[in-house]
Amino acid sequence: MSKDLRSFLAEVVAQRPDDVQVVDTPVDPRFGITAWGAEYESRNQYPAFLFTNVEGRATSCISNLTATWERMALALGTDVHTLQTSTNLNEGRTLHEPVEVSADEAPVKEIIWTGDDADLDRLPIPTHNHADGGPYLTAAVGIMRDPLTEEINAGIYRHHVYDSKTMGVWFFGSHHGGTIYRRYEEKMEGAPIALAIGHHPGFLMGAVSRVPGIGGEYKAAGAFLDESVELVRAETSDLMVPARAEIIIEGFIRPGERVEEGPFAEWPGLYVAGGPKPVIEVTAITMRRDAIFQDIQSAGQEHRLMGALPRIASVQANVSKVVDELTGVNIPLHSRMHCYVSIKKTNDGEPTRAAFAALNTEPENLRMIIVVDDDIDVHDEQAVSWAVGTRFDAEHDFQVIPHWNGPAGLLPTNWEYDEEGERTARMSSACIVDATKPAPPIKYPDRAYVPIEAREEVDPAVATNMPADFTPPPVRCPPPARGGPPPGGGRGGGGGGPPPPPHRPLP
Repeated sequence: MSKDLRSFLAEVVAQRPDDVQVVDTPVDPRFGITAWGAEYESRNQYPAFLFTNVEGRATSCISNLTATWERMALALGTDVHTLQTSTNLNEGRTLHEPVEVSADEAPVKEIIWTGDDADLDRLPIPTHNHADGGPYLTAAVGIMRDPLTEEINAGIYRHHVYDSKTMGVWFFGSHHGGTIYRRYEEKMEGAPIALAIGHHPGFLMGAVSRVPGIGGEYKAAGAFLDESVELVRAETSDLMVPARAEIIIEGFIRPGERVEEGPFAEWPGLYVAGGPKPVIEVTAITMRRDAIFQDIQSAGQEHRLMGALPRIASVQANVSKVVDELTGVNIPLHSRMHCYVSIKKTNDGEPTRAAFAALNTEPENLRMIIVVDDDIDVHDEQAVSWAVGTRFDAEHDFQVIPHWNGPAGLLPTNWEYDEEGERTARMSSACIVDATKPAPPIKYPDRAYVPIEAREEVDPAVATNMPADFTPPPVRCPPPARGGPPPGGGRGGGGGGPPPPPHRPLP
């Protein structure tokens, strides 16, 4: 059976039955869907929610599906430890060429809406946060064809729904989708686009992978799925779309037209960016007969994890090219602007090379790289902070890279603000923190630890809770040696001193 959203849900329910919660009561698409994820996140809980009764909408909606390391590990066929500590998420994975299937074999063709029926208001598209400008698609994989190379490109962008037939598309500077659109616009032609909603997390991982050049995401998705992605021809363009998606929205991006987009709370959890953006005109919607709309909870843990994982893989690949031995990469979910890199250092130039390789992987968002030694777990915030406190000297180990991020974008520091609330795009800086020890042969103070052999002797089963009436046992004194005082002379340590006082129980 080919992998898709349904196969993954079945796997989660079988192996982690508490991880998917079904909500049958009516929910409002305006804040009602995201309220569940936000409330549970405040309790540090991250189940997926399947909403079967979204008011006034035609389909179910699932949210928060990829919000935990455990479910992402399950999706990628590994375990959490390996997922977090692997130095190459792509290692051992084989690229799979996509395969075409007929419309009869494509579940996403079971229902086809065109003309007036192709109405965005029929879908349970959520309004996520308090000041959002309207409903947003957050888990839609945008599919476009480069008019120069004919390559199919895929990526996840945000889409502000304006009305039943139009929505925005927000391309950032390095997004290949934006390059493709500009090439159509130069000829004043509409750019065909299809939005695939609802698929296996491996497919989403492939779509957001940092693949060199335009195109290749379908093959990358095949690597994460360990099988070829099945494709079918779209209804209103020549685009090839995933046959096992839940929903496909087809349309074209109007040339020469911009509409004010936003506001929208992105992964940093703030309202930034926005402005005039290109407009998509919807031409068709196809779906399964029991389609499930998929949403990624904006500015929540799911949003941060889905963004961090593929970028970790890309950083791993790039840093590995410039250092002798990479031992770990982490982009922490609470601060996705930072990146921690651990290396087995052989010379003092490696931390800088590693840091720049990481920064160049995502120059628009990464703004602080901390490089640590291989004895530091980059997923342990306390260990990283300890390394900074004990191995980092700001005078020698701190580098500022001016004018690195921006101008504008999602980071609030890439804007200049005034008292009237107006803002102007600007550049901001990045920095490198070298929290590594000097390279060999320099000797640096050893880190203290209890020998592992001693720790292995610890048996937690022999420890019990202390009772309220606990009385410490008497002092165990060795018997006096024959013909003389105890060894060491009692308390004084000199010989012949007075014996220790008798044990007195606590009052």
